[in-house]
Amino acid sequence: MNATVNEFNDVGDILVLPLFEGIEKAPNNALSGLSRTQRSLVNEALASDSFTGKSGKRLDVWTAGCQVVLVGMGEDPSDKACRDAGAKTLAGLSKDHGTNVTTRFTTGWSTSKMALFAEGMILRDYSFDKYQQKEDDDNQSDWNLTCQASPRHQTGLSAAVSKSSAIATGVHVARELGNEPANVMYPEEYARRAMEWAKGKSNVEVEVWDFERLKKEGMHGVIAVGKGSERKPCMVFFRLNPNVQKDDQVPCIVGKGITFDTGGISIKPSAGMEDMKFDMHGSATVFGLFVALQASGYKGRVNGITCMAENMPSAGAYRPGDIIDTYSGKTIEVLNTDAEGRNVLADGLWKSAELNPSYIVDLATLTGACVVALGHEASGLWSNDDGLSARIHEAGNVEDEIAWPMPLLPAFEKEMTGSKVADVQNLGKGRWGGACTAAGFLKQFVQDRDGKQIPWAHLDIAGTAWGASTNAMVANGATGIHVRTLHRLITE
Repeated sequence: MNATVNEFNDVGDILVLPLFEGIEKAPNNALSGLSRTQRSLVNEALASDSFTGKSGKRLDVWTAGCQVVLVGMGEDPSDKACRDAGAKTLAGLSKDHGTNVTTRFTTGWSTSKMALFAEGMILRDYSFDKYQQKEDDDNQSDWNLTCQASPRHQTGLSAAVSKSSAIATGVHVARELGNEPANVMYPEEYARRAMEWAKGKSNVEVEVWDFERLKKEGMHGVIAVGKGSERKPCMVFFRLNPNVQKDDQVPCIVGKGITFDTGGISIKPSAGMEDMKFDMHGSATVFGLFVALQASGYKGRVNGITCMAENMPSAGAYRPGDIIDTYSGKTIEVLNTDAEGRNVLADGLWKSAELNPSYIVDLATLTGACVVALGHEASGLWSNDDGLSARIHEAGNVEDEIAWPMPLLPAFEKEMTGSKVADVQNLGKGRWGGACTAAGFLKQFVQDRDGKQIPWAHLDIAGTAWGASTNAMVANGATGIHVRTLHRLITE
């Protein structure tokens, strides 16, 4: 989508008028550029009982040359309601009417809420249909969005729309990576796309540690999970603005990247296994975040690590009962090969501490237990630092990407360090608190600095990475969850 901002002029192919409840006639400038006949039709609709401006209501008025869409906003819409209304409005438009959309903000709109409505439209402008045949008469052109407002809103709205467009680029990259089938998106392909993205960008570096390098470095957590597949594992390092703040502590974001998870030898049931292509969404979010940061012009230094593997059963796969080394030197007793995400993150988290982080955030579609606890409405948030947890929680609330604080009790850690044969075990004692014990496992691989653990937070996105039917920004499939949250956390 090409999104721009200007004052009231042309109406385009489709004119969107978001209006507040109680409207009985068109506000000033709402119908500028329409013919007398077109204005008459719209005013008749507004004067009738067909449209009252109630939240969630919409009325399309067909006129020759321009479809006018009346969108009800209610009396005093929340930030979420404005963003959702924009997304739902775009979702309801057809390119049969043309692709030039004008959204006109008139009486009662603040700059910030205009920006949120536009952001919803921009975020919703994504579909994953590249593998479907198209009809000859399908309009495949991109949407062109023009947001119109009075002169006093121009500067603020233009800056906000530009920023939203840049961040949405990263969100859409994350969705694309998550939606790709596993026969297309495997560890080496993810690495190739990261390298391709970095080409020609002077402020970006991407480094890939292939299977041989992983063995040389002792990354046996990643190796164990990925060695059963013909598609060998790798680790991808993202560096934004690597030549600034060289002596400063800067954020490091770590992502789980299981491009397909069969469960390995502890194989999953077949029902729903096709969704396990989404098990790499942590790494998709990391990639999308760096795209968003770079596109929005962030000048600070940021590091990222993604731990890429495909968890497959084979004669060479790891087994329940195995004891595996990790980059940290700690050993893991494997009780279940389907608890694989924590094994790869063990290496990524330990490595992240070597990058002098101000804080570490990991993202992983880690546990079904988190979905049981929070459904598809919120990600689970665990942290060893109350300040970091509060900042992530607040950023998620602002972006409507809820990160819900969860307990990280010593008892959960004790379950994971109770192995009789290794330093840690990759499964708790039973089914209770499974998301919390998983977080307790990860905490064992966060290094100390100056006698205290480095600030760290874990986001379990198993319920929010896909399947979130109440997320108005997404038609289906991968959501790009927490690209916006982490962008806000890092930049603001």
